[in-house]
Amino acid sequence: MSEEFHTNITGGSDVKVPDSILRQAKDVSLPVTVRIGKSGVTDALIVELDGQLSSRSLVKAKVNRGLFERNDLKKVWSHLAQETTSQVIFARGNVAVFWKN
Repeated sequence: MSEEFHTNITGGSDVKVPDSILRQAKDVSLPVTVRIGKSGVTDALIVELDGQLSSRSLVKAKVNRGLFERNDLKKVWSHLAQETTSQVIFARGNVAVFWKN
């Protein structure tokens, strides 16, 4: 029986995330499949992230260093989650994992 974990990474509402999903999100072997480069957050990036979330449950995104201030990263993750109707279930530094239930 899997316990559920409540998370609130980006300041949104609490989300029930199964332990198994959270473990996968924190696993370093989960590959980065979305990279945010010098163009920043574009419509194409949002479409790509949304498309990947329709075919897999977890998507790991990484922002190139120096692109955003550390304090702004939370806003970036929150914006991407809102635009893709997903949740950020794990974020550390310039990497975040999105989950679409």
